[in-house]
Amino acid sequence: MSATSVLVVEDEPEFLRQYCEAITREPDLRLAGAVGTLAAGMAVIENEVPDVLVVDLGLPDGSGAQLIRAAAKKRPDCDALVVTVFGDDQHVIDAIEAGATGYILKDSPRGELARCIRELREGGAPISPSIARRLLARMRAPEDKPAGPQGGSPLTEREAEILKLIAKGLSFADVGGVLGISAHTVVAHVKKIYRKLSVHSRGEAVFEATQLGLLK
Repeated sequence: MSATSVLVVEDEPEFLRQYCEAITREPDLRLAGAVGTLAAGMAVIENEVPDVLVVDLGLPDGSGAQLIRAAAKKRPDCDALVVTVFGDDQHVIDAIEAGATGYILKDSPRGELARCIRELREGGAPISPSIARRLLARMRAPEDKPAGPQGGSPLTEREAEILKLIAKGLSFADVGGVLGISAHTVVAHVKKIYRKLSVHSRGEAVFEATQLGLLK
């Protein structure tokens, strides 16, 4: 298998160095670029969108969410791992809506980066525990739960079943194991879910389905 290509977008030199070292020492990962601004990141993806983005949200010339959104439009299967100091609801929601598939805080152990990248490519969604708690609390709040869509769910029963399992953090392979179907079949269903919800990533699909009241 070819190495997973990773673009790092981080404006703090020390963090940039640490992330690059964490990637280059792993034989199954390939550093596709390391830049410190939104503009430089945009320039990189103009030529080729990598398998994974490792991106901070607070860049000197804009939000990393803009880069995530642009990459997702060019390559829907690109995974985006946000690594940031921002743990508030608005930054988390903006990142997920843009297409982020993972969200960890900068106080996470440095050795976690390579593991999180692999988890993303296996269909998982690595999230710092404190961020996961905030998202769960937001989902549980009655005032944040909109009414279900008119005319019922746009998803089939099987699609809804798959999305609920993905929302729990299961990889595509794990979902297939639970349902007794192949990972390829799961991927086919997921693509249909993306089209129906007009999204480009697992995280965005879960968020949109939650907003529509489909994950009850």
